[in-house]
Amino acid sequence: MKLGIITPVVTANPRAHASWERDAGIAEIEHIVVEADRLGYDHCTCSEHVGIPEPVVAIRGGTYWDPLAVFGYLAARTSTIRFTTYVLVLAYNHPLAIAKRYGTLDQVSGGRVILGVGVGSLREEFELLDAPFDDRGPRGDDAIRALRASFGQREPSYHGTHYSFDGFVIDPPGLQTDVPIWIGGRTARSLRRAVELGDGWAPFSLTAAEVAPMMARARDTAAWEQRTTPLDVVLRPDRAVDPQRDPDATRAVVEQLRDAGATMFAAAFIHHSADHYCEQLAALAEIMR
Repeated sequence: MKLGIITPVVTANPRAHASWERDAGIAEIEHIVVEADRLGYDHCTCSEHVGIPEPVVAIRGGTYWDPLAVFGYLAARTSTIRFTTYVLVLAYNHPLAIAKRYGTLDQVSGGRVILGVGVGSLREEFELLDAPFDDRGPRGDDAIRALRASFGQREPSYHGTHYSFDGFVIDPPGLQTDVPIWIGGRTARSLRRAVELGDGWAPFSLTAAEVAPMMARARDTAAWEQRTTPLDVVLRPDRAVDPQRDPDATRAVVEQLRDAGATMFAAAFIHHSADHYCEQLAALAEIMR
Protein backbone atom coordinates (compact mmCIF):
# COMPACT_ATOMS: atom_id res chain seq x y z
CA MET A 1 0.00 0.00 0.00
CA LYS A 2 1.38 3.40 -1.00
CA LEU A 3 1.39 6.37 1.37
CA GLY A 4 0.22 9.91 0.77
CA ILE A 5 -0.41 12.90 3.01
CA ILE A 6 -3.32 15.28 3.42
CA THR A 7 -1.04 18.32 3.43
CA PRO A 8 -1.37 20.42 6.59
CA VAL A 9 -1.64 24.24 6.63
CA VAL A 10 -3.07 24.52 3.10
CA THR A 11 -6.61 23.99 4.40
CA ALA A 12 -8.10 24.83 7.79
CA ASN A 13 -10.85 22.33 8.48
CA PRO A 14 -12.08 23.15 12.02
CA ARG A 15 -12.48 19.44 12.80
CA ALA A 16 -8.96 18.43 11.74
CA HIS A 17 -6.72 21.45 12.17
CA ALA A 18 -3.92 21.68 14.72
CA SER A 19 -3.41 24.98 16.53
CA TRP A 20 0.16 25.41 15.25
CA GLU A 21 -1.12 25.55 11.66
CA ARG A 22 -2.81 28.93 12.23
CA ASP A 23 0.54 30.76 12.17
CA ALA A 24 2.34 28.42 9.76
CA GLY A 25 3.19 29.20 6.15
CA ILE A 26 5.09 27.99 3.15
CA ALA A 27 8.26 27.28 5.13
CA GLU A 28 6.44 24.70 7.25
CA ILE A 29 4.65 23.23 4.23
CA GLU A 30 7.99 22.88 2.44
CA HIS A 31 9.63 21.29 5.49
CA ILE A 32 6.91 18.62 5.71
CA VAL A 33 6.59 17.84 2.00
CA VAL A 34 10.37 17.68 1.48
CA GLU A 35 10.55 15.16 4.34
CA ALA A 36 7.67 13.15 2.87
CA ASP A 37 9.51 13.16 -0.45
CA ARG A 38 12.69 11.94 1.23
CA LEU A 39 10.80 9.13 2.93
CA GLY A 40 9.23 7.94 -0.32
CA TYR A 41 5.64 9.10 0.16
CA ASP A 42 3.63 8.87 -3.04
CA HIS A 43 1.70 12.16 -3.03
CA CYS A 44 0.65 15.28 -1.19
CA THR A 45 -2.57 17.25 -1.63
CA CYS A 46 -3.96 20.73 -2.01
CA SER A 47 -7.59 21.63 -2.59
CA GLU A 48 -9.29 24.33 -4.69
CA HIS A 49 -11.91 26.74 -3.41
CA VAL A 50 -12.19 30.37 -4.42
CA GLY A 51 -14.58 31.53 -1.73
CA ILE A 52 -16.44 29.80 1.09
CA PRO A 53 -19.84 31.16 2.16
CA GLU A 54 -19.55 32.59 5.67
CA PRO A 55 -22.16 30.23 7.22
CA VAL A 56 -20.18 27.24 5.91
CA VAL A 57 -16.80 28.32 7.30
CA ALA A 58 -17.54 26.82 10.72
CA ILE A 59 -18.03 23.42 9.05
CA ARG A 60 -15.51 23.40 6.19
CA GLY A 61 -13.10 26.14 7.18
CA GLY A 62 -12.28 29.22 5.15
CA THR A 63 -8.58 28.71 4.33
CA TYR A 64 -7.76 27.09 0.99
CA TRP A 65 -4.35 27.74 -0.54
CA ASP A 66 -4.28 27.69 -4.32
CA PRO A 67 -2.89 24.38 -5.63
CA LEU A 68 -0.99 25.82 -8.59
CA ALA A 69 1.03 28.25 -6.48
CA VAL A 70 1.72 25.69 -3.74
CA PHE A 71 2.66 22.85 -6.07
CA GLY A 72 4.75 25.03 -8.36
CA TYR A 73 6.83 26.04 -5.34
CA LEU A 74 7.13 22.51 -4.01
CA ALA A 75 8.02 21.06 -7.40
CA ALA A 76 11.34 22.91 -7.28
CA ARG A 77 12.18 21.46 -3.86
CA THR A 78 11.23 17.82 -4.30
CA SER A 79 12.05 15.03 -6.74
CA THR A 80 9.51 12.19 -6.69
CA ILE A 81 6.43 13.02 -4.61
CA ARG A 82 3.35 13.64 -6.75
CA PHE A 83 1.01 16.62 -6.50
CA THR A 84 -2.69 15.85 -6.14
CA THR A 85 -5.47 18.38 -6.47
CA TYR A 86 -7.86 17.19 -3.78
CA VAL A 87 -10.08 18.34 -5.42
CA LEU A 88 -10.61 20.65 -8.38
CA VAL A 89 -14.30 21.44 -8.86
CA LEU A 90 -14.80 20.67 -12.53
CA ALA A 91 -17.51 23.22 -13.30
CA TYR A 92 -15.32 26.09 -12.02
CA ASN A 93 -12.86 25.58 -14.88
CA HIS A 94 -13.09 24.88 -18.60
CA PRO A 95 -11.31 21.57 -19.34
CA LEU A 96 -8.80 23.36 -21.55
CA ALA A 97 -8.02 25.81 -18.75
CA ILE A 98 -7.23 22.83 -16.51
CA ALA A 99 -5.19 21.19 -19.27
CA LYS A 100 -3.18 24.39 -19.80
CA ARG A 101 -2.56 25.37 -16.17
CA TYR A 102 -1.95 21.90 -14.80
CA GLY A 103 -0.19 20.83 -17.99
CA THR A 104 2.31 23.61 -17.28
CA LEU A 105 2.63 22.34 -13.70
CA ASP A 106 3.18 18.86 -15.12
CA GLN A 107 6.06 20.28 -17.18
CA VAL A 108 7.49 22.15 -14.18
CA SER A 109 7.28 19.08 -11.92
CA GLY A 110 8.54 16.53 -14.42
CA GLY A 111 5.22 14.72 -14.87
CA ARG A 112 4.13 14.51 -11.22
CA VAL A 113 0.55 15.82 -11.43
CA ILE A 114 -2.52 13.88 -10.32
CA LEU A 115 -5.84 15.53 -11.11
CA GLY A 116 -8.19 14.95 -8.22
CA VAL A 117 -11.58 16.23 -9.36
CA GLY A 118 -15.13 16.49 -8.10
CA VAL A 119 -18.51 17.87 -9.12
CA GLY A 120 -18.84 20.20 -6.11
CA SER A 121 -21.67 20.97 -3.73
CA LEU A 122 -21.50 24.62 -2.64
CA ARG A 123 -24.25 26.32 -4.63
CA GLU A 124 -23.23 29.76 -3.34
CA GLU A 125 -19.70 29.36 -4.67
CA PHE A 126 -21.04 28.20 -8.04
CA GLU A 127 -23.19 31.35 -8.15
CA LEU A 128 -20.21 33.51 -7.15
CA LEU A 129 -18.24 32.15 -10.11
CA ASP A 130 -21.20 32.14 -12.55
CA ALA A 131 -20.80 28.37 -12.86
CA PRO A 132 -23.82 26.15 -13.69
CA PHE A 133 -24.92 24.16 -10.64
CA ASP A 134 -27.94 22.03 -11.51
CA ASP A 135 -26.26 19.98 -14.25
CA ARG A 136 -22.89 19.69 -12.49
CA GLY A 137 -22.99 15.86 -12.53
CA PRO A 138 -23.31 15.25 -16.29
CA ARG A 139 -21.24 18.37 -16.97
CA GLY A 140 -18.49 16.98 -14.75
CA ASP A 141 -18.58 13.63 -16.54
CA ASP A 142 -18.16 15.35 -19.87
CA ALA A 143 -15.34 17.49 -18.45
CA ILE A 144 -13.49 14.33 -17.40
CA ARG A 145 -13.81 12.92 -20.90
CA ALA A 146 -12.61 16.23 -22.33
CA LEU A 147 -9.60 16.18 -20.01
CA ARG A 148 -8.77 12.67 -21.18
CA ALA A 149 -8.74 13.93 -24.75
CA SER A 150 -6.80 17.13 -24.10
CA PHE A 151 -4.24 16.74 -21.31
CA GLY A 152 -0.77 16.39 -22.79
CA GLN A 153 -2.02 17.25 -26.29
CA ARG A 154 -0.70 20.34 -28.07
CA GLU A 155 -3.67 20.40 -30.46
CA PRO A 156 -6.53 18.77 -28.56
CA SER A 157 -9.85 17.90 -30.13
CA TYR A 158 -13.05 16.89 -28.33
CA HIS A 159 -16.77 17.01 -29.06
CA GLY A 160 -19.03 16.02 -26.19
CA THR A 161 -22.33 16.85 -24.57
CA HIS A 162 -21.20 20.00 -22.75
CA TYR A 163 -17.76 20.81 -24.17
CA SER A 164 -16.59 20.94 -27.77
CA PHE A 165 -13.32 22.25 -29.13
CA ASP A 166 -10.66 21.86 -31.79
CA GLY A 167 -8.42 24.15 -33.84
CA PHE A 168 -6.56 25.58 -30.83
CA VAL A 169 -2.95 25.12 -29.76
CA ILE A 170 -2.45 24.49 -26.02
CA ASP A 171 1.26 24.90 -25.41
CA PRO A 172 2.95 23.77 -23.29
CA PRO A 173 0.93 20.59 -22.89
CA GLY A 174 1.38 18.29 -19.93
CA LEU A 175 4.19 15.77 -20.04
CA GLN A 176 1.68 13.02 -19.24
CA THR A 177 -0.83 12.07 -21.91
CA ASP A 178 -2.46 9.69 -19.45
CA VAL A 179 -2.54 11.94 -16.37
CA PRO A 180 -4.13 10.08 -13.43
CA ILE A 181 -7.63 11.35 -12.65
CA TRP A 182 -8.94 10.61 -9.16
CA ILE A 183 -12.59 11.19 -8.31
CA GLY A 184 -13.44 12.78 -4.98
CA GLY A 185 -16.74 12.62 -3.13
CA ARG A 186 -18.41 10.35 -0.61
CA THR A 187 -21.36 8.85 -2.45
CA ALA A 188 -21.94 5.66 -4.41
CA ARG A 189 -22.27 7.87 -7.48
CA SER A 190 -18.75 9.22 -7.00
CA LEU A 191 -17.46 5.63 -6.88
CA ARG A 192 -19.39 4.72 -10.03
CA ARG A 193 -17.91 7.80 -11.71
CA ALA A 194 -14.43 6.66 -10.67
CA VAL A 195 -14.97 3.14 -11.98
CA GLU A 196 -16.41 4.36 -15.28
CA LEU A 197 -14.20 7.40 -15.96
CA GLY A 198 -11.34 7.65 -13.48
CA ASP A 199 -8.07 6.11 -12.42
CA GLY A 200 -8.81 6.37 -8.73
CA TRP A 201 -11.41 7.05 -6.06
CA ALA A 202 -10.46 9.35 -3.19
CA PRO A 203 -13.48 9.69 -0.90
CA PHE A 204 -13.71 11.73 2.29
CA SER A 205 -15.66 11.36 5.55
CA LEU A 206 -16.29 7.64 5.06
CA THR A 207 -15.37 4.87 7.48
CA ALA A 208 -13.93 1.51 6.47
CA ALA A 209 -17.25 -0.07 7.39
CA GLU A 210 -19.01 2.25 4.92
CA VAL A 211 -16.45 1.84 2.15
CA ALA A 212 -16.27 -1.98 2.18
CA PRO A 213 -19.83 -2.69 0.96
CA MET A 214 -19.60 0.15 -1.59
CA MET A 215 -16.45 -1.44 -3.01
CA ALA A 216 -18.08 -4.89 -3.04
CA ARG A 217 -21.02 -3.55 -5.07
CA ALA A 218 -18.67 -1.71 -7.45
CA ARG A 219 -16.67 -4.87 -8.14
CA ASP A 220 -19.88 -6.63 -9.13
CA THR A 221 -20.63 -4.32 -12.06
CA ALA A 222 -20.04 -4.48 -15.80
CA ALA A 223 -18.08 -1.22 -15.61
CA TRP A 224 -15.59 -2.82 -13.22
CA GLU A 225 -15.21 -5.83 -15.51
CA GLN A 226 -14.57 -3.55 -18.47
CA ARG A 227 -11.70 -1.70 -16.78
CA THR A 228 -8.29 -2.36 -18.32
CA THR A 229 -6.28 -0.94 -15.40
CA PRO A 230 -6.63 -1.32 -11.63
CA LEU A 231 -8.53 1.37 -9.74
CA ASP A 232 -6.53 3.28 -7.13
CA VAL A 233 -8.59 3.54 -3.93
CA VAL A 234 -7.19 6.29 -1.73
CA LEU A 235 -8.62 6.07 1.78
CA ARG A 236 -7.94 8.16 4.85
CA PRO A 237 -8.67 7.19 8.46
CA ASP A 238 -11.79 8.61 10.06
CA ARG A 239 -9.60 9.60 13.02
CA ALA A 240 -6.06 10.94 13.02
CA VAL A 241 -3.44 8.28 13.75
CA ASP A 242 -0.44 8.50 16.08
CA PRO A 243 2.18 6.09 14.69
CA GLN A 244 4.92 7.40 16.96
CA ARG A 245 3.12 6.73 20.25
CA ASP A 246 0.74 3.97 19.19
CA PRO A 247 2.13 1.98 16.26
CA ASP A 248 -0.10 -1.03 16.92
CA ALA A 249 -3.30 1.01 16.68
CA THR A 250 -1.98 2.73 13.56
CA ARG A 251 -1.14 -0.61 11.98
CA ALA A 252 -4.66 -1.83 12.77
CA VAL A 253 -6.20 1.22 11.07
CA VAL A 254 -4.06 0.67 7.98
CA GLU A 255 -5.06 -3.00 7.81
CA GLN A 256 -8.72 -2.11 8.27
CA LEU A 257 -8.59 0.27 5.32
CA ARG A 258 -6.64 -2.23 3.24
CA ASP A 259 -9.33 -4.83 3.93
CA ALA A 260 -11.96 -2.30 2.84
CA GLY A 261 -10.23 -1.96 -0.52
CA ALA A 262 -7.59 0.73 -0.10
CA THR A 263 -4.55 0.67 -2.38
CA MET A 264 -3.25 3.94 -0.91
CA PHE A 265 -3.33 5.29 2.65
CA ALA A 266 -3.85 9.06 2.87
CA ALA A 267 -2.28 9.83 6.23
CA ALA A 268 -3.96 12.12 8.72
CA PHE A 269 -1.82 12.44 11.86
CA ILE A 270 -2.06 13.73 15.37
CA HIS A 271 0.60 16.46 15.30
CA HIS A 272 1.65 19.43 17.43
CA SER A 273 4.22 21.15 15.20
CA ALA A 274 5.83 20.83 11.79
CA ASP A 275 8.72 18.91 13.34
CA HIS A 276 6.32 16.57 15.11
CA TYR A 277 4.50 16.01 11.83
CA CYS A 278 7.79 14.96 10.22
CA GLU A 279 8.43 12.56 13.10
CA GLN A 280 5.01 11.00 12.45
CA LEU A 281 5.85 10.67 8.75
CA ALA A 282 8.98 8.69 9.64
CA ALA A 283 7.13 6.56 12.19
CA LEU A 284 4.41 5.60 9.69
CA ALA A 285 6.96 4.83 6.99
CA GLU A 286 8.71 2.50 9.42
CA ILE A 287 5.44 0.73 10.26
CA MET A 288 4.71 0.21 6.57
CA ARG A 289 8.08 -1.42 5.75
